[in-house]
Amino acid sequence: MEIKVAIFEDNKKLRESLKELINTAGMVCTGAFPDAANLIRNITFSMPDVVLMDIHMPGISGIEAVQIIKEKFPAVRILMQTVFEDDDKIFAAICAGASGYMLKKTTPQKMLEAVEETYQGGAAMSPSVAGKVLQMFRSQSSIAKHEFIQLSEREKEILGLLVNGKSYKAIAAACFISADTVSTHVRHIYEKLHVHSKSEAVAKAIKQKLV
Repeated sequence: MEIKVAIFEDNKKLRESLKELINTAGMVCTGAFPDAANLIRNITFSMPDVVLMDIHMPGISGIEAVQIIKEKFPAVRILMQTVFEDDDKIFAAICAGASGYMLKKTTPQKMLEAVEETYQGGAAMSPSVAGKVLQMFRSQSSIAKHEFIQLSEREKEILGLLVNGKSYKAIAAACFISADTVSTHVRHIYEKLHVHSKSEAVAKAIKQKLV
C-alpha cells in the first residue's frame, strides 16, 4: 500500500523537490500547498496518511495547522519541518499533536525514512531535536500539562479588552468592527481556549498570560 503524503511548504523550490522525492520513493504526493489558508479543504481533497508541515508559513502557522488537523482529522499523522532547533517551537509542535520533528537539512533518504516511521506510528526526529526533547522532558516534568494556544493579533486584542471588562459594543467601537464580527472572534477565542464563557476565557487568559 502506497503512503499518501501531503506537503505544506511556502518555499516553492523545496515544495517541488519534496513532491518529486515522495513520488519517486514508492509513496505518492496527493497534494502540495504553499500555505494552510484552505487547510481543511486541502486535507479533505488530498486525504493523506502523513502530512509534511513547514512550521513557519505565512498566515496560519504550522503549529496552528497541526492543531486544526488533529481536531478535524485525528488519524492523519504530521511530521514537522523546520530550519530551526527552537525549543519553544519544538515544545509547541509536540503539544499541538505533531508526530515528529525533522530539520530541513535532513538528507532525502533520512526524510523518507522519517515519513515511513511516522506512517507506522513512530516519532521521527532529527538527532539534535531528539536530544533537546529529552532534555526538555527531564527539566520540565510538567510539560504534558502545558497547552499551546495560538491566537491571532486581533484575537489577542479582543481577549485583552474582554479581560479589561469591555462589552461587545465597546470592543466593536475600539476595534472599528461590527458587533457581529466581535461575536465571531470571541467564538473562535472560546474554541481555541477550550472554554464556554467569558469568565472562563478571562480566567484562562490571566492564568496563562495570553494578554
